[in-house]
Amino acid sequence: MKESAIFQFNTDIPWEATAPGLQRQIFGYDDRVMLVKVKFEKGAVGTMHQHPHTQVTYVESGAFEFTIGAETKIIRAGDGCYMPSNVMHGCTCLEAGVLIDTFSPHREDFLK
Repeated sequence: MKESAIFQFNTDIPWEATAPGLQRQIFGYDDRVMLVKVKFEKGAVGTMHQHPHTQVTYVESGAFEFTIGAETKIIRAGDGCYMPSNVMHGCTCLEAGVLIDTFSPHREDFLK
């Protein structure tokens, strides 16, 4: 079983550039769950995609236009959203901010 250290400190976790205007930090995980922090610059796009993982996202800061399946909404700091397994989803950052993503099971592809 893969798992993270028991404690994670923001200052010790490197930011990984994943796309133009996007960076991520991988926090705690085991085979069943993973927490990821994603920083967006204004205008950055989380391209439409799907994956077998269930995802729950919390908006720590900023504003985002999210499309999940056939529905599009604007969510802001303090809001959240749920992406069921294998449902197309993506977002556009309207105001620079940070998303906190949780995945179940963990994203093996993020650990490579």
